[in-house]
Amino acid sequence: MSDDMRLGTVTTRIPARMDRLPWSRFHWMVVIGLGTVWILDGLEVTIVGSVAARLTEDGSGIALSPADIGYAAAIYVAGACTGALLFGQLTDRFGRKKLFILTLAVYVVATVATAFAFAPWYFFICRFVTGMGIGGEYAAINSAIDELIPARARGRVDIIINGSYWVGAALGALAAVLLLNEGIFPADFGWRLAFGAGGLLGLVIMFVRRHVPESPRWLFIHGRDEEAERIVDGIERDIREETRQELEEPGESITVRQRKTISFKEIGGVAFKHYTTRAVLGLALFVGQAFLYNAVTFDLGTILSEYFAVASATVPYFFAMFALGNFLGPLLLGRLFDTVGRKPMIAGTYLAASAFTVLLGVLLMGDGLTRWTFMALIGVTFFFASAGASSAYLTVSEIFPMETRALAIAFFYAIGTAVGGITGPLLFGRLIDSGNVDLVAIGFFVGAAIMTLGGIAEIFYGVRAEKASLENIAKPLTAAEAEEEEPAVPGRRDALEARRHAEERRALAAEHRAAVHELRPRADEGDRDAAERLRVEEVLAQTAEWDAERLLEEATAHDERAAAERAATDDERRSALESAAAADERARALRERTAALTAADQQDAETHAALASAAAERARAREQNVMAAQARARAAQAEGAEAEVARRQAETFDEWEKMHAELALAYAARADRDEDEADRHDREAAAHRLRAEAAADRMEAAQHRSAAASLAEEAGAAARTRPADRERDERIRERVLRRERMRPTGWRRVLPGPGETFYSPGMLGTASRWSSDVDIALDREVNAIARALEEHGPTTRRRLAELVGARFWGPGRFRSALREAVHEGVAQPQARNRYAPPSRPTDTEQ
Repeated sequence: MSDDMRLGTVTTRIPARMDRLPWSRFHWMVVIGLGTVWILDGLEVTIVGSVAARLTEDGSGIALSPADIGYAAAIYVAGACTGALLFGQLTDRFGRKKLFILTLAVYVVATVATAFAFAPWYFFICRFVTGMGIGGEYAAINSAIDELIPARARGRVDIIINGSYWVGAALGALAAVLLLNEGIFPADFGWRLAFGAGGLLGLVIMFVRRHVPESPRWLFIHGRDEEAERIVDGIERDIREETRQELEEPGESITVRQRKTISFKEIGGVAFKHYTTRAVLGLALFVGQAFLYNAVTFDLGTILSEYFAVASATVPYFFAMFALGNFLGPLLLGRLFDTVGRKPMIAGTYLAASAFTVLLGVLLMGDGLTRWTFMALIGVTFFFASAGASSAYLTVSEIFPMETRALAIAFFYAIGTAVGGITGPLLFGRLIDSGNVDLVAIGFFVGAAIMTLGGIAEIFYGVRAEKASLENIAKPLTAAEAEEEEPAVPGRRDALEARRHAEERRALAAEHRAAVHELRPRADEGDRDAAERLRVEEVLAQTAEWDAERLLEEATAHDERAAAERAATDDERRSALESAAAADERARALRERTAALTAADQQDAETHAALASAAAERARAREQNVMAAQARARAAQAEGAEAEVARRQAETFDEWEKMHAELALAYAARADRDEDEADRHDREAAAHRLRAEAAADRMEAAQHRSAAASLAEEAGAAARTRPADRERDERIRERVLRRERMRPTGWRRVLPGPGETFYSPGMLGTASRWSSDVDIALDREVNAIARALEEHGPTTRRRLAELVGARFWGPGRFRSALREAVHEGVAQPQARNRYAPPSRPTDTEQ
């Protein structure tokens, strides 16, 4: 990966913050906005299955044979595989939201185009493009849902959402009953309306989907951590307002090496080199469910018509029953995937579905089935198979690193579906065309065998992912990369080693201090030997303590140099290197102090003491240099009085730096026994001290001028806002009183919210102290509505919401504010969805 694709290293708690959120309206929005893709897919597949018999009849307007129906199904699946691979890679590269909007648009356009099919080749092309949209949806949506839903509920939510495919299937089947009724719609028109309805539903879903945010997990890994933080902050704020409770403290953080893009080759290497068994598991689960599902779903109508004499007009009723059993499986079994666990439930559903499929084949060969017993057995089989199939998507979206999630889903969906989803309908189509029911039963046996392989793979290779964070199930590539790079950063390992030695020296110092305490009573009693040993122990304790401090300073220096390597700007790098040099000087000072304490004679002790003081002064000079640079950076970014204060601070730090540098030279000269040179540097230091104190006074003057300007501004603002605050508080007080009068008598509700506290305006006088943030926000929103009406005149409710930006207020806020505006008379309803200002006539809006 080229360096320009790499960004900085960041530590974040976003995954832990998302996983600990309580269930809320936000999560329902995610489920409705994103999970409905399976309803669309179910609608598509079932419509084709339900109208298959009609499409093969004369007068349908498109001459398809039973084999063509199988070809169309295979082409649809091939398009889904292609779309999954294409859009899956784009999803990991450009983000979840951009792609789940794009793929839905592809689906809408293609399915509407299908309604205008006039020949088999045109029908096949439209089915291919429609499949591309749905396949891309699978990749984008599964990854987004898993990254937005809390870990404790991820299993059941994923299973039920994937199972909602059958809600679409039921809708398609029931709609087909109406649309295939030739007494209502002509034979060549009803099936076209069925496809058009799918496009209309897609447009409705796109409207809901606009409000779903980008995955914060994707954002922080791709260098947009500030945007991720803002999104999570907004979600947390809305949930706190909704629940009226503080959120739990999030768990552990994660450190990642941010990257703009990750190559397809690298993703493939991760899947098959580092997660080989998981790759085998994903393939087994997807091939198993895709073969059985696509074979039966696409050909169920034909089987019923050919072998159980079910008329094409009544096939949709049987499809509705089939869909009901399929949806009940995920709905009723979904929570067990989080409680009982992934491995037993996935393996159990696959093997149970396989067993019932074998029974179905046996009874089919023995002519022991009627249309009703056949459908009953199909329903039981797919009660388990549906939950198992849903778990395949859940498994693949959990067990691979986040950067590869969408493409992993796409890859295994495409490969599994290409092997099972295409061969299944083709095989069953041929077997049904043979007219031999025994051959159809063999098709069911093949499906059972493949499902069994999926269950066995889960037993041996399954991952226990229930209630676990996605980052703990499969560590993100960028997190593993950050861990691998961390020891390689210069100084990082040395810093850890220095801190370890410092702790050892502190332990030794504590031992010597303990010996001092034991020897002191004996020394005080006049024991000369104890007194001598006491002095030795005191020196050893002090030198050990200074050694520990020196080692810690060296560790700080190593850390600062490591920070310099990771610095994003040149200024940050220079600051880190200067701080490292200051830590080195402090370590040198401690080393010289130790040498002075243990010197053989007084002259050596004085020399080392002077060198220690020189090193300490050099450290102070470097510290002042760092602070001066930081002050200059603040001055460059600030304006007015704040910029002046920062410039004065920089001047002050510069003078202190020069003073400390001169003092360091003076002490170094004394170590060399050059008193004349030392005196000269002392005089220079004194001059710099005076200039530094003068600069400090000018800085203080600038600070006072800045404070005075700020206070003047605040006083002006207070003078301007005090009447407005009083008016606002009076409006809130009247609003609360009105709620009190409107509330029925009896025990008052004590849940938090506007006007629902024990506050009594008559007892407390004014509302300013007791007004909640919600009341203040409501007042602001009512005023916004009043201003919009005054400026724009009579307008519709929708236009009014656009004028005040109500979509940013939160769920239900515009409705509440508009109701209060009407009660207070600042908005007058003219019609059901039309409002005007009180002072204007009710003229017609232009």
